[in-house]
Amino acid sequence: MAMIRYAAALSTVALAWPAMAADMALTVEIPGKGVADYYRPYVAIWIEKPDQSLAGNLAVWYDIKLGKVGSNEGNRWLKDMRAWWRKSGHELNMPVDGLSGATRGPGEYSVQFPDSSALGTLAPGEYNVVLEAKREMGGSEQVKVPFVWPPKAATTTQVKGERELGAVSVTVKP
Repeated sequence: MAMIRYAAALSTVALAWPAMAADMALTVEIPGKGVADYYRPYVAIWIEKPDQSLAGNLAVWYDIKLGKVGSNEGNRWLKDMRAWWRKSGHELNMPVDGLSGATRGPGEYSVQFPDSSALGTLAPGEYNVVLEAKREMGGSEQVKVPFVWPPKAATTTQVKGERELGAVSVTVKP
């Protein structure tokens, strides 16, 4: 009897395997600037529909610990990421668990977004991952990376920023 239950459990797992959720991997380069007053950029990452409306937020990197403990001084500068702020930032009470995180210095960073993130609510279709970066005493920049959801095959799309963002790649996998 135990063997039958075990076999039934294995067959249930095997049937569920093809239905595994898709995911997205994002790699972003934050270039160094070689200037004396270098500040880490604030970065917002979200998904846009073809009409440029918001489909969901993926990440916001900002200076969470700026100012005195509990002052939330870092929140004050979030509005400088103007496109993201207008779409959804003004509606969020930061920090948001699973969305917000610390700024990153120069380097290359990889982030995974499972189907349980904003991706889980997407209807099938074409979208853009949008990254907006703003740096104090520096510039601002926005890049868009197109993708199709849900993916039928693993695909990688790359773009390159010119000022505050370097190489950006988005890989979606079924």
